Amino acid sequence: MTIYPVIVLGGSGYVAGEMLRLVAGHPALQLAGAVSTSLAGQPIAATFGHLRPVYPSETFIDFDSAESLLARSAHNILLSAAPHGASAALIKRMLEVANSVGTKLTVVDASADFRFRDADSFAAVYGTQHPAPDLLDQFVCAVPEHVAQTNTPHAAHPGCFATTMLLGIVPLLANDLAEASISVSAVTGSTGAGRKPRDTTHHPERQSNMFAYQVLKHRHAPEVEALAKAASGTGLALHFVPHSGPFARGIHATIFAKKRTSITTKAQVIEALRSYYTDAKLVNVLDSPPKMKDVAGSCSAALSADVDGDTIVVTSVLDNLLKGASGGCVQWLNRLLGLPETLGITNPSIGWL
Repeated sequence: MTIYPVIVLGGSGYVAGEMLRLVAGHPALQLAGAVSTSLAGQPIAATFGHLRPVYPSETFIDFDSAESLLARSAHNILLSAAPHGASAALIKRMLEVANSVGTKLTVVDASADFRFRDADSFAAVYGTQHPAPDLLDQFVCAVPEHVAQTNTPHAAHPGCFATTMLLGIVPLLANDLAEASISVSAVTGSTGAGRKPRDTTHHPERQSNMFAYQVLKHRHAPEVEALAKAASGTGLALHFVPHSGPFARGIHATIFAKKRTSITTKAQVIEALRSYYTDAKLVNVLDSPPKMKDVAGSCSAALSADVDGDTIVVTSVLDNLLKGASGGCVQWLNRLLGLPETLGITNPSIGWL
């Protein structure tokens, strides 16, 4: 098996930490360097103590050092966990360097920079011009299970909230099971806010607490609408209320839709979901509502559904740092490299997190 050297950008954040962990356990990947400008020269294990067994002496590197690594291999991998708005410019620079030294570079981005197909859509949501509009057509963005194949050399993974919602919404629209006006209430763990402490992630504020934020105006809503239409062919009006939960990792989404067909039973909706995800080894459709602890620490997601009158409810859970971010990125990487899609990302949930 070919072993691909991997460079991780934004190396000191939570998503990058999970990328590093997945790279360490992947049979076709080997860490070449983890980039953190603020921590360059410091041990990876000093920031991620749980990774000491797999990175006992490796240190973070600066961006210039990462550029110099590209010439050492004919085919390099770049996993970016750099912040929104910063990732695209860094990726562009790495692609330019790779081209100048005659090496192939395959990129998967966890940021929002390549989630929209055009620069105007990005600017409308993020309020700034796209930093690398010339690269947009080189990236596909979708939940991997929703795209049969892609001709782009690079990929971007949807956001964690977006992935949780799309897994439940797209089958409803694709099978014409529900009206295209859908409401979602979803709760996320504190790791979704990143490593830097904020008022809403500080432990005394979050412990034994839950609160809504950015009600009906969260930036993931237009992302979900665009990606749901691309995957199902049906336009979507999404009404999304996100919540902060008193736990570290995981997302639980409750999706409310008005049924559109003659479906009358829970069993029919669950069968439709199972049929849609027949070949999806990382998406499990259950007979009863899924629990977050069943997927926390894994790259899998779980769904279930129920019906009452003209209302369909789908519940969807995943680990925000794995299936919703780094795990989804490695899943995309496997596809881009022509490897088995689940290679290196099938470990079961921790269970008692």
